Amino acid sequence: MNHLSAGQTSGTSVDPLLSPFRLKKLEFRNRVISTSHASMLDESGMPLERYQRYHEEKARGGLAMTMIGGSAMTSPDSSWGGGQLNLSTDEIIPHLQSLARRIHQHGVAVMSQVSHLGRRATAYAGNWLPAIAPSRIRETRNRNFPKEMDEADIRRIIRDYASAAVRCREGGLDGVETVTGGHLIGQFLSPRTNKRSDSYGGSVENRARFGLMVHEAIRKAVGDDMIVGIRFAIDEGTDEGSDFDDCLALARLFEREGHVDFFNCIYGRMDTDLVLAEHNMPGMFQRSAPFLPQVAQFRKETRLPLLHAAGIRDVATARHAIRENIVDLIGMTRAHIADPEIVNKILRGEEERIRPCVGATYCLYKKVNCIHNPVSGRETTLSSTIDRAASPKRVVVVGGGPAGLEAARVSAERGHFVIMFEAGAKLGGQILVAASAAERRDLLGIVDWRVNELERLGVDVRLNTYADADTVLAEDPDVVVVATGGIPDMDWLEGSELCDSVWDLLTGALPGKDDILIYDGTGRQAAPSCALHLARQGKGVCIVTPDDALAVEMPYPERASFRKLLSELGIRTMVDVKLTKVVRRGNGLTAIFRNELTGAETSLVTSQVVIENGTIPVEEVFQDLRAGSANGGLSGVFFQDSSHDSLSVGSPNSGKFSLHRIGDAVSSRDIYSSIYEAYRLCSRL
Repeated sequence: MNHLSAGQTSGTSVDPLLSPFRLKKLEFRNRVISTSHASMLDESGMPLERYQRYHEEKARGGLAMTMIGGSAMTSPDSSWGGGQLNLSTDEIIPHLQSLARRIHQHGVAVMSQVSHLGRRATAYAGNWLPAIAPSRIRETRNRNFPKEMDEADIRRIIRDYASAAVRCREGGLDGVETVTGGHLIGQFLSPRTNKRSDSYGGSVENRARFGLMVHEAIRKAVGDDMIVGIRFAIDEGTDEGSDFDDCLALARLFEREGHVDFFNCIYGRMDTDLVLAEHNMPGMFQRSAPFLPQVAQFRKETRLPLLHAAGIRDVATARHAIRENIVDLIGMTRAHIADPEIVNKILRGEEERIRPCVGATYCLYKKVNCIHNPVSGRETTLSSTIDRAASPKRVVVVGGGPAGLEAARVSAERGHFVIMFEAGAKLGGQILVAASAAERRDLLGIVDWRVNELERLGVDVRLNTYADADTVLAEDPDVVVVATGGIPDMDWLEGSELCDSVWDLLTGALPGKDDILIYDGTGRQAAPSCALHLARQGKGVCIVTPDDALAVEMPYPERASFRKLLSELGIRTMVDVKLTKVVRRGNGLTAIFRNELTGAETSLVTSQVVIENGTIPVEEVFQDLRAGSANGGLSGVFFQDSSHDSLSVGSPNSGKFSLHRIGDAVSSRDIYSSIYEAYRLCSRL
């Protein structure tokens, strides 16, 4: 199919995203898809209820296709230890059939990735089989030394690919895609990982041989009607590997052989956390849609239909990619984790109500939980549809951070009359502090979306209002939700009065001095963000942590990106040391540490000590209200304990209010915890 004619539509829709597209006999109702990814929702490799409901939610949301089975294993020696669909056994077929029926009933196509990990597999979990690869070259990220494949291995794996594709066909799926990149076919294609001197190595034709044989076997096994594509690296982004020209030559070989129906374009490598973050799964540290220019160039040189998904976070960018004929189908995979209703909202004229993907990569850390969509990955226990309450109540929310914003939004969606008190001049709470860092500015989308929703829902928001117990009680509430957050935890440290908080430095409330020590007691984003912020001002910065490495409590893309930037800016680091005391000596400060491994004491002289050690709950109003509440402030809903289900008390006729606290008003946690807690509480009020 010529890609220029493929882009033509029979409709007259003004919005290119909503135009249909035909691929062989398969008709896509629009151009928006979700590509394959490892959701970790399978049960022993089977796509059961949780897995199916997760994908069905996207189908309900109106997209054209959802792709399942990120790194789905074709062979027993293609396991990384769990979290993959197991396409190496017929046991999966009835589950695929169930999933396909659920997706198809919404008019949506479904395909699966079929892949062998090669050297990316583990030898120390799953089936405990040795990893295999074209050559004995260890991958940095997955750390296995592979066995070099012989002819028997090659023949077996080719058969396994074909058998896996047949299981997908018998499971009722519309198609399959293989993967190059860092997976086995890509390991054969790349001169970085293929050092063979036989007919599978050396020249472009030889390096392509294994992949061509795989696709020939798949096509013979499934027939001409089933869609067969390839997730194809168009440039490895390194001098040692396949550059654009080499990848283009490889692509033309696949086109010439005629067994592939589309290219799903990816960029770069995936053999370290850093290149995964910068190439395959660009997050907060990369600009939106970073590889569209390279895909556009690939488009000019090839003829098969193209798919692409990499940092396509917003509808405007997706629309541009289709309008300019860069691709035929655009993947908004993480954007659909944030909001599976993207297409339906476009159709309803509610594009401004799409919950934005902010690129936080939380979904890669706690798969597939979105940092601000608490339903994603929990479709069997939470509903994205917020039903109206049988009897509206007066709900007072104290605090306008992420927990309070979500509590107010969900309560208002339930039909309750909601009043929100916020002590500050702006809504957002600690997100405003986090977004002071350049790399994390997009977190403001979490706040902005909810502020807009509160305006739409008519929530009574009262800024610059410090709400004490009397203020709350004056509103005659039926329900009070305390979401007052926390303040920096400094009191634990002897000499804390000599120190400043990360909040003060990030927001500019206090200036940074020339020589600064930052103590990171959490492993989260705040301290490294502050270090980068100050180093860019020309300050000398040393960051210290009691953990065995920096940034241990982050998604791996952020962890790698932070460490890279810290290194580039020459920021000194110390690990395995706990700050125990700060004393003033002369014009400077001496920070005293205890080594977490040996107990040895060391010290460091600096001009300023900045502390990040989580937060202390701000709980005064909660404690003042407890005695007068119907439930004593106990929220049994969080423990799923019906004997202590405090949501059943505090009705308007009881003469008392029910009281709850959520988020950092309970303990120091993260944005997701606050929003999830607010949702599961208030969706039942």
